[in-house]
Amino acid sequence: MTARTVLITGAGSGFGKGAAVELAARGHRVVATTETEEQASALAAEHPDLETRKLDVTSSEDIAAIAELEIDVLINNAGLGVMAPMESVPMERVRASFDVNVFGMVEMSQAVIPGMKQRGWGRIINVSSVAGKMAGALGSPYCMTKHAVEAFTSSLRAEMEPFGIDVTKVNPGPYDTGFNDRMVNGIATWIASGDEATTAAHGAISEIVLTGQLDPDEVAQTLADLTEADSTPPETLLPEGIGDALAAAIAASS
Repeated sequence: MTARTVLITGAGSGFGKGAAVELAARGHRVVATTETEEQASALAAEHPDLETRKLDVTSSEDIAAIAELEIDVLINNAGLGVMAPMESVPMERVRASFDVNVFGMVEMSQAVIPGMKQRGWGRIINVSSVAGKMAGALGSPYCMTKHAVEAFTSSLRAEMEPFGIDVTKVNPGPYDTGFNDRMVNGIATWIASGDEATTAAHGAISEIVLTGQLDPDEVAQTLADLTEADSTPPETLLPEGIGDALAAAIAASS
C-alpha cells in the first residue's frame, strides 16, 4: 500500500482523532487539524507521530495555508452539533452550524481540488450523518446541514470523476464520541419555560439517541479503510443495517 498524505479536519476528538491515529499506525502521513492551537498542541503531545496544526474550517486564511501540502486524501470531519426548536433557536447558531458543517467543507474541498487535479488523483471523504437521510422534531438546525452535505457530495462526486478524484461520504448513526450528548443535551437551552410538549419531545429524543451508543472505532476504521481503498461507493452507512432501519422509519413517518 502506497503511503498517502491525509488531512483530517476536526481531529482533536471523536472520529477524526480515531482515524488519524489509525492511519498513522498504517504508515500514512497524517495532517491532523484542530480548531485551536491548544487542541493541536494537546494532540501532538498525546500522539507525536501525527503532524498537527490549527485549522479552523470557518477561517479562509487557515484553509488557504493548506494548498501547499499536496494532500492526497481529505477527510472532511469537522462538525458542529446544534439541535433546538426552530421557533427559538438563535439564527447565529443556525448560521454557525452551516458555516462549519457545509461552507467549511466546501471551502476545504476547493482548497485541495486544484492540486489533486494537477496530480491526476485524489480522494475526498465527507463525514455526513444518518441525520442527512431523515429529519424530525428539534433536529432541523443539524439535519439541514447534513442534508446539504448529501447534495454536495453527490454533485462533487460526479464532477470530479473525470479528473481521477474520488468523492464519497460516511453516514454514522449514534456513536459514543460525546458529540451526540452535547448536541442533544443542549436542546434544553432553547426550550421555553412551561413548554411541556417540547420538553416531552426532548426527552424522547434523548432516549432514542443517547441510549446504547456504539463504539466510534468502527467509524475510524471505516474512514481508514476508505482512505486506502482502490475505489469507494457513493456512501457508507454505519452501523451495518442502519439503512434498512432508516428506510422503515421514513416509511412509517410518511
